[in-house]
Amino acid sequence: MNKYELALVVTAKIDDNARAEVVEKAKGYITRANGVITGIEEWGKKRLAYEIQYQREAYYYFIHFEAEPAAPALIERDVRIMDNILRYLVVRQDEDFVMPETPAEESAAEEAVEEAVEAEAAESAEAAAEE
Repeated sequence: MNKYELALVVTAKIDDNARAEVVEKAKGYITRANGVITGIEEWGKKRLAYEIQYQREAYYYFIHFEAEPAAPALIERDVRIMDNILRYLVVRQDEDFVMPETPAEESAAEEAVEEAVEAEAAESAEAAAEE
């Protein structure tokens, strides 16, 4: 099975419940094509680079999944006719792809690395002072 990512650009004109239903429907298409969902990223409301169907803003979702090589064509066929989807794209990911961390987890990991570097610098300074 290959790793894929389905990018969805959902209209901002619908409410939160309807948006959740759109994403659930897309997830259903993936599972119907014998895909296994490995993660979902919600980027939230973003300004579009250009107007699409007279809209300047939309919500971005990225659904990561594993599936057989024939699955993306089936998924695209179904997503193409969905209402409230402005744009979509299925791309194959590298085999060594790791699901990105959320911004909160990412900043916590960066802080931990900084603390470790500072602790190591303090230890080396103490060792140099003792000599």
